Amino acid sequence: MLWGGAFSEPSDADLRALQDSISFDKRFYKQDILGSIAYARAITAAGILTDEEAVILVDGLQFVLAEFEGGTFELKDGDEDIHTAVERRLTELVGAVGGKLHTGRSRNDQVATDFRLWVLDAMAQVDAQLANLQAALIDKASEHVDTLMPGYTHLQPAQPITAGHWLMSFFWMLSRDRQRLADSARRTAVSPLGSGALAGTPFDVDRALLAANLGFQSYTENSLDGVSDRDFVAEFLFALALIGTHLSRLAEDVIIYSNPLFGYITLNDRYSTGSSIMPQKRNADPMELARGKAGRLIGNLTGLLVVLKGLPSTYDKDLQEDKEAVFDSADNMLLLLPVVTAIITTLHLNPDKMKAALGGDMLATDLADYLVRKGLPFRNAHHISGQAVRLAASRGVEISALVFEDFRSLSDLFTEDVMNVFDFTASVAKRKAAGGTAPEAVRQQIDSARNWLGGHQGVQPVQSK
Repeated sequence: MLWGGAFSEPSDADLRALQDSISFDKRFYKQDILGSIAYARAITAAGILTDEEAVILVDGLQFVLAEFEGGTFELKDGDEDIHTAVERRLTELVGAVGGKLHTGRSRNDQVATDFRLWVLDAMAQVDAQLANLQAALIDKASEHVDTLMPGYTHLQPAQPITAGHWLMSFFWMLSRDRQRLADSARRTAVSPLGSGALAGTPFDVDRALLAANLGFQSYTENSLDGVSDRDFVAEFLFALALIGTHLSRLAEDVIIYSNPLFGYITLNDRYSTGSSIMPQKRNADPMELARGKAGRLIGNLTGLLVVLKGLPSTYDKDLQEDKEAVFDSADNMLLLLPVVTAIITTLHLNPDKMKAALGGDMLATDLADYLVRKGLPFRNAHHISGQAVRLAASRGVEISALVFEDFRSLSDLFTEDVMNVFDFTASVAKRKAAGGTAPEAVRQQIDSARNWLGGHQGVQPVQSK
């Protein structure tokens, strides 16, 4: 054990079952060993270890890493956490010199370092998967720049849009997610190693060099904060929760639009499921799981914030509760993203169904815009267009079924060219301002997205020296 000299009895088995974290923090093995290698070199430079001792420790740690990587590392009953397990095995290999490795270091700054390194690696993996999904959205949108479909607000028919424009809306959500990850990574890449238990190290450790050797950009400025800061965990969980929220919104659209009542899209057989009793069923189960996992991701974030909100200064054992939530969120996100990407890649859009769902009343705003171009204030134009909608409804038809005389009865500003308003393609084409749904604007948007995707500096994996 790494402690216990002042205790007269060993820990109770029930306490060990509650307290030991090796069952989940063993995932830190790589980060823990790389951190220990860097720390061994740092305390060698500080005069704590001889060069010969440093070589023995580094070689031993690399051997332990190889055991983990090869699946031959054996956990033992006394291994309460990954730090204990690695140091125990190291000492078995190299003898008493293994006990020198922990000089000036605490598990408090050690776990904080391991966790930051792990989160940075996880961020890089999530970021890479998001980039794949963005590329899939661009490719699919490019195929449907001119495809007309209904646009909705409040899930009610609103205005005609293009399917490419709909798909690209999710690209930009994901771009913000990736920016958020990159921004958070800068705050995560700060080394707490050298903070000790809470008061710092009494040895002349070059923390700047130690941080750089581990791939960090800087080091923590206050040892009390260094061992207890879990902002980076909360930020990562928030980023994952918001990514999950965006994926849930995409999933909701796919679920609705794949319903035969809409029939706008068809999922590939490989990414649909059936029913055990109803042979005709084609369920968008993966997207339902995407929608459901958003709640799980949000719950993990909420749980961590509740843990953090009442903690006193420096390290507290409550912080053991931060890891499983992060592992769970990261694992689920990395499980989900490749499937969502494949669904978008293989998604079949049904332009005829989309076009058939366009209703004449969706051009009511275009009718108001027509009057605006005649010089009428929009509020007045809106009112007259609404009167046309009411007149059509009283006859059980859409406004596009009204004749010129009907419009003329509502305003002298209407001339026979008003009938040209009821053209969905023309309506969409008019909305060509930047960010609009016109094919011209969507092509520009796709070009911008490709430039963004090529130029964005995503989260890079940590490179220890």
